[in-house]
Amino acid sequence: MINRSAKNKVERLLQVFPAVVVLGSRQCGKSTLVKMISADRDDVLYVDLQSRYQRMQLADPVLFFEHNADKLICLDEIQLLPDLFSYLRTEIDRERRPGRFILLGSASRDLLQHTTESLAGRVGLIDLTPFLLPEVASYDDFDLSSFWLRGGYPDSYLAMDDEASALWRENYIRTYIERDIPQLGFAIAATKMLRLLTMLCHEHGSMINYSKLASSMDLTAPTIRHYVDILEETYIVRVLQPWYKNIRKRLVKTPRVYIRDTGLLHQVLGITDYNHLLGHPIIGFSWEGMVVENVCSIVRGATCSFYRSLDGMEEMDLVVEWLNRRVAIECKSSVEPQLSDGFYKALKTLDIHETYVVCPIDDIFPLREDIQVCGLKQLCELLQD
Repeated sequence: MINRSAKNKVERLLQVFPAVVVLGSRQCGKSTLVKMISADRDDVLYVDLQSRYQRMQLADPVLFFEHNADKLICLDEIQLLPDLFSYLRTEIDRERRPGRFILLGSASRDLLQHTTESLAGRVGLIDLTPFLLPEVASYDDFDLSSFWLRGGYPDSYLAMDDEASALWRENYIRTYIERDIPQLGFAIAATKMLRLLTMLCHEHGSMINYSKLASSMDLTAPTIRHYVDILEETYIVRVLQPWYKNIRKRLVKTPRVYIRDTGLLHQVLGITDYNHLLGHPIIGFSWEGMVVENVCSIVRGATCSFYRSLDGMEEMDLVVEWLNRRVAIECKSSVEPQLSDGFYKALKTLDIHETYVVCPIDDIFPLREDIQVCGLKQLCELLQD
């Protein structure tokens, strides 16, 4: 199972830019993506900068680039050697032709800063996510309950059974907190980060209260905000901003927080199988989070937000805006959705062009003339169109 869409995007960018930067969380499929590209050509040189032996090849970057000038050089975990960016800029300017480098990295503030400042105009950027539903739903053996429970990380989703998937996710979370965060240069106690992640899982889909979290962890609100920023920059959480326009209504201005991968969410909360998920209080927010993550990842370039009036009388889970299109999305984990008065009031206030109620079904049908009930697969297809 491979992400052909991402492969096509990278290959297209390689035709235009000297370097392509692929950002994404650890184990989301970046290295596999390069192997897919390598299978179609024999000039790809892959260097894993986590390997001390392979990293030694770049002891003299100038000589290394000169010796391999005829190759497509892929540097994995590029953020581990930030000094390379100045050499890359010089080498690209020396021979400015497309398709010379692929740079892979677990997203970090330093990586993004060096990319935008040192290589501005020289690189194409792509964010790689774990599997999204449209990428796996076309396979004959696709099972929505399994995808929802295990999440989209390839090794978790493709595990032989739920127990193996849970074991992989348990070790992923531990490695992320104990190794990856320190490697990115953040000096944070593993116990504090794990506790914060656990608290955020319990707050999944809710408006984030930095002061409350700080009080619970005996830290300051700015420190908690910094920690959440790290989780966001490394693709673990998504902070969804509230919709705001001057419409003479008092609106919520506090963002919501979601764990981006439902598999990691369920692992932290101790949800072991689909039946357990069905009976867990988080099920509605879990489904909402999966819808939010898929939509926000697919409609790149659009503005995604949630809408809620300060009095709570009007609310919409997701509002997507791009060009002249404004779409309202309400998430319901039941196959027989019940819609509140606040939903209908929000539609009038927001001047919506399209409205979808998204449920765990594989169908689409009208609820009334201006509202469609559909599955997540059908919604993604409609938005991509």
